[in-house]
Amino acid sequence: MPLAVVQDSTNGPLTMLWGLLVSFLASLTARSAVNGQSPTGLAPKAFLSLPLGTIKPAGWLHDQLIVQTNGLAGHEHEFYHYVSQSDWIGGNSYYSSLEEAGSYWFNGMIPTGVLVNDPTIQTQVQQFLDYVLDHQDSTGWLGPEVNTTKPRYLWGRYPFFFGAIQMVEANPALTDRVVTALHKFVSLANTMLHDGEGLEDWAKTRWEDFVMVLQWLYDFHPNGQEDLLVDTMKMLKWSGDPWEDVFKEEYFPKSAVENLPNPFPVLTWHGVNMAEGLKALPATYRFTHNQSDLDAASKGWDLLFQYHGRPSGIYAADEYLAGLEADRGTELCLVVETMFSGSYLYQVIGDPKFADRVERITYNALPATLTGDMWSRQYLQQQNQIAAKNMTPNPFPNDGPYSNVFGLEPNYPCCTVNHPQGWPKFISNAFVTTPDQKSLVHVYLGPYSVNTTLAGGNKVSVTVDTLYPFSDTLTTTITAKNAFTYHVRIPSWVSKGTIAINGAAPKSVSPKNGLHAVSVKAGTTKVVLDLPSDITIESRPHGSVAVHRGPLHYAYDIARSQKVLTANAQEPRAVDLEFDATGRWQYAIDPDTLTFHGSTPSGGNLPSPVFDSGLPPFTITATACPIDWEVAGDTFAAVPPTNPACTGEATNITLWPFGATKLRIGEFPTFKAT
Repeated sequence: MPLAVVQDSTNGPLTMLWGLLVSFLASLTARSAVNGQSPTGLAPKAFLSLPLGTIKPAGWLHDQLIVQTNGLAGHEHEFYHYVSQSDWIGGNSYYSSLEEAGSYWFNGMIPTGVLVNDPTIQTQVQQFLDYVLDHQDSTGWLGPEVNTTKPRYLWGRYPFFFGAIQMVEANPALTDRVVTALHKFVSLANTMLHDGEGLEDWAKTRWEDFVMVLQWLYDFHPNGQEDLLVDTMKMLKWSGDPWEDVFKEEYFPKSAVENLPNPFPVLTWHGVNMAEGLKALPATYRFTHNQSDLDAASKGWDLLFQYHGRPSGIYAADEYLAGLEADRGTELCLVVETMFSGSYLYQVIGDPKFADRVERITYNALPATLTGDMWSRQYLQQQNQIAAKNMTPNPFPNDGPYSNVFGLEPNYPCCTVNHPQGWPKFISNAFVTTPDQKSLVHVYLGPYSVNTTLAGGNKVSVTVDTLYPFSDTLTTTITAKNAFTYHVRIPSWVSKGTIAINGAAPKSVSPKNGLHAVSVKAGTTKVVLDLPSDITIESRPHGSVAVHRGPLHYAYDIARSQKVLTANAQEPRAVDLEFDATGRWQYAIDPDTLTFHGSTPSGGNLPSPVFDSGLPPFTITATACPIDWEVAGDTFAAVPPTNPACTGEATNITLWPFGATKLRIGEFPTFKAT
């Protein structure tokens, strides 16, 4: 690792250098121990995931996937040059190349196609799988480098492997073909790693994704290759970036990083790499059995959100970690990768803080960075976003001025092909089982149906009827062949939650480690949960505040104009949109006046799409007053003024769920109404 020096308020350069040397020697000792007398087998997870298709979305969540399928995600295969079928048949595009775009698209569209039962998407991904596996060469390599002199790097295949695993889960008839191809590739990869081949900067930082694939093979289809699989895991870790050191508090950046030297390879502070790297240490733990790996992963998670977190649940990185200021950006790829990593962290470690965070990200940051119809997406979203346009000046030091425009591929194309994994993978991780597979656990709250068989042949079906997070009530009907224990997550923000079983009087929920246990008898059991929450205030920089209730963050939805900047020649619905504020947004609020307003939608159904201006049934009102608040150029809000003076009479404003806003103020100055 490079011995660059980081200096902060508590560590001088010599102290930091010494710490790095000690850390490096410790890693050598750990490496020797792992390569010498490794524990036998892989450590168990806290929870086990269910095969794709076991959990299906219902109600408004199903509608979200339909909107996504009818939007950019479901149609880009028809026209978008990186993944269009007309390009890849000739072998000319990334769709067949596995360099990035095709793998990303494949990984996200498989669960989308399965969960909405879309035959067109299912045919497309099957064609992709067939094309890739049909072109595997005799060495085991998969990708465009077959029969070429192109250098062979491992990274671009990892999302493809995740996709192939999901296809096997949804269609077990594919098992032999996919598993055989994966084992052939692993044998080659192991040799390459021992020879120091196949690694470049991106592969060195994203090694954990391949480790997870290897662990799936080890857990379900080892084919007598356990030693080779574990050895390959070790080689990936020790040839990759040292996440156990990156996440140590003495090295972790506590502000935007553009002016800080990184003591590790520079891509470790890259936002999306950080999102993926969150999986590294729980993956390592499974073959080291070291509790220190889990402790470091948990600490790194906390540091990331402490120093770079957003009220919308996610963290800031406009390419690289960006601190706490509300004008800095968060990449859409980062959002969906953090959701996936958080689910994996919860399943390995079992700490409910991971599930709470993923649910908050999903119901706020994810929809906020897409238009309601999901035909246009941002590269970067902002917490305080007063325009979405070509920015002058540009607040993003490493990304272009077009980054917060809603469009087909503003700034970079990666989020166009990678964003579709967000909603379906959230759904497919919404339920898990205990390691003994005797109990079912409802993790992410929302409307679902589940059909599975637990240990002992216990066939179980579950339906969850709810508008959550736009309702506090969930009605769950469970049908089981045999008695078992059902667990449901009670989020940390719930206040005075109750549970009623089979019509009995409600009782207070009593979660342990975030889970409330329900003893379910054979037959049918009906569970009604009421999970109200209080309005809470989060302190933000410059004396500003953010407003929450339950999983939802609330923001002022700025009135806006819309201008079409460009439309795709083949698909006119794929447009780049400029949004500009048409109304006042410079307000301070009095937090003591916040009032929640919840209503039941007409007919009991939410509007479609629910994440668009004025459509959610939950709002919060506040007493506010106009203030002077500077603008940088004409495109983004300066930092919120501290203790501003009112420049006019107090008025009432309405705050809406953050995900429904496209221009917004999410961090407010405060004042005291008289």
